[in-house]
Amino acid sequence: MGLPPKRGTRRAASRSAAFSAAVLALVTVLGSGVPAGAVSATAPGAPGMSSAWTTGAKRGVGTSTTLESKVWHTLGQGILNEVYYPRLDVPNVQDMQYVVSDGRSFTELERDATTSRILLPDSRSLRYRQVNTDRDGRYRITKTYITDPRRSVLLVRTRFEVLEGGPLRLYALYNPSLNGSGMGDSGATSGGTLVASDGEVASALAASNGFSAATSGYSGTSSDGYRDLRADHRLDNRYDRADETGNLVQTARVPVETDTTFTLALGFGGDRAAAKSAAHGALANGYGAARHEYDAGWHRYLASLDRVPESVASRGLTTQYNVAAMTLKSQEDKTYRGAFVASTSIPWGGAKNADSCCTGGYHLVWSRDLYHTATAAMALGDRAAANRALDYLLNVQWREDGSFPQNTWLDGEPHWPSLQLDEVAYPIVLAQQLGRTGDAEWTKLRKSADFIVENGPATPQERWEEESGYSPSTIAAEIAGLVTAADIARQHGDRQAARRYLATADEWQRKVTDWTFTTTGPHGDGEYYLRVDDDGDPNNGNQLCLNNGGGCHDERAVVDAGFLELVRLGVKPADDPAVLDSLSETDDRLLVRTPNGPGWYRYNHDGYGEAAGGEPYTGTGIGRLWPLLTGERGEYEIASGDSAGTHLETMARMANEGYLIPEQVWDRPSENGFVFGEGTGSATPLAWSMSQFVQLANNMDAGRNLETPDVVARRYTD
Repeated sequence: MGLPPKRGTRRAASRSAAFSAAVLALVTVLGSGVPAGAVSATAPGAPGMSSAWTTGAKRGVGTSTTLESKVWHTLGQGILNEVYYPRLDVPNVQDMQYVVSDGRSFTELERDATTSRILLPDSRSLRYRQVNTDRDGRYRITKTYITDPRRSVLLVRTRFEVLEGGPLRLYALYNPSLNGSGMGDSGATSGGTLVASDGEVASALAASNGFSAATSGYSGTSSDGYRDLRADHRLDNRYDRADETGNLVQTARVPVETDTTFTLALGFGGDRAAAKSAAHGALANGYGAARHEYDAGWHRYLASLDRVPESVASRGLTTQYNVAAMTLKSQEDKTYRGAFVASTSIPWGGAKNADSCCTGGYHLVWSRDLYHTATAAMALGDRAAANRALDYLLNVQWREDGSFPQNTWLDGEPHWPSLQLDEVAYPIVLAQQLGRTGDAEWTKLRKSADFIVENGPATPQERWEEESGYSPSTIAAEIAGLVTAADIARQHGDRQAARRYLATADEWQRKVTDWTFTTTGPHGDGEYYLRVDDDGDPNNGNQLCLNNGGGCHDERAVVDAGFLELVRLGVKPADDPAVLDSLSETDDRLLVRTPNGPGWYRYNHDGYGEAAGGEPYTGTGIGRLWPLLTGERGEYEIASGDSAGTHLETMARMANEGYLIPEQVWDRPSENGFVFGEGTGSATPLAWSMSQFVQLANNMDAGRNLETPDVVARRYTD
């Protein structure tokens, strides 16, 4: 794929190709890796020190809109983080950054020594730019990231400026973690290119102006190039091979002067030769041509969507809306079409060991998250994406008994083994809303509806994936699933199935309050919905032990706002007495007014978040505020006939400078390196958060919640 050549440029294109070939030859000569007279050697020290992933707090994400380029990148802390290839569930890079030295007195990582800004030079393209300025004012590094639309190559256009003092040296420090692990890599210098491999994944790092020195070694050992630089401020040990597998690091000197612009190419392939060919092909084609094609792809995508909602445009949030739309598209795999991951991140990844494959992180597919992404795609006007999502649900994740796994790798293999009944219901709701009610769909969805009838209403896990029992949010999804299934059954003339589903849904709709609404609670007037009840008796005060380090509590003491799903899905009206009774107790326990606006905890006593001192979550912690819950509250306000403008603006303000909305934001006055009302080290971007922003904006324009199934609302609330 590509842009067609303009008339009269054929000869110019030939000259350009010849020039590119000459440049490539020059790059190979300049980047021979080991200077003349140097002795090649094999790196000692394998396997090196243990490896880890990086923070889940991404400031930028990117990929081409084309299917040929099967590479995705993430940015954070002023540097490059995980890079995914050839699928979105295979991370291959811990990080890549520059090292700066004067060759005499200092050597420093740009991540640690600079202040960083991230910019979006084109508000209609996922092309991010990092501007890192030395805290001592000596240099500035400006990096702009794209992926080559024609190849699986990440291109980093770099400008290095010496701002003060004498000449400085610049080194590229690349820490691969290929094929989903950090301890299985080996590498070498090949024709001026640093190549590495682990199983069926290989990488190649090259520069448009070549490398004047290069080395491959093992992290933390005598062969580690960065360790050499720290010791002697120069790259003395040059190992052209690291043959044993381990925690590989590769270091190369980039020739620079006081103001130099060049391009790094990080290519991927099934073997080293393929990765090297891709990297050099991208350099020969040129950054400018790739950037033009990359931007044009995103421009075309945004142009294909519906008009930006007035609620967005009037508030100056168009860029935030466009980035949400592009980010959601970027979370779709290019091999398993319709597989949108929850996030291209590993929450608190710096605390997650990467020595062995395969850390799931959030680069997996949850049926529930995929439903939210698909409904957001419908709101955007991208029904094709929503249909691909349903295809994936039915053709990859659906099981023969009608159930769906808790989550899966992209090929459908389950990762976490539990069952969540809302995830069985949402595909039925999605199919009905898409009008996908033919024989092929109904054959499978009927089994899913039967599964809900036979196994509900209590669920092995509710939507927060931690507890079993009677959950208002799960029961709301089950009822919506059964009513939409009955509608499909009627279309197929299956009146018996329709009656069964509606009878069950009606019974659960009548009883959900009896099962989950306490009248003897310790908060407020004692009358409110619980987060989850173990046995359908919300007044018996049984113990609820939270499976994330949150401790054990009287189940009546633990509240969340999941009951609002009853309203969103049309199961209860917004002015239902039990709903109204529950708002004050949940707000008293869960609402925090941040500098960016109102935020809500998932539930009180939540342990899924940073520790009290700000340390990463490793099994215990303190749950922080979730921006998507601000959006859900906004949808409730719409259902109540009130304004949700504050909630939309709050979600936008909780996004970072890359316009990415996090999973969690910090919940108290700034401390431990976190900012009150801004993202933590959990997962950014979270597709569910970005979807919720898109949904809320469109619902505000419509004056109603568009994802509320009409057949459910007509039955219970209209």
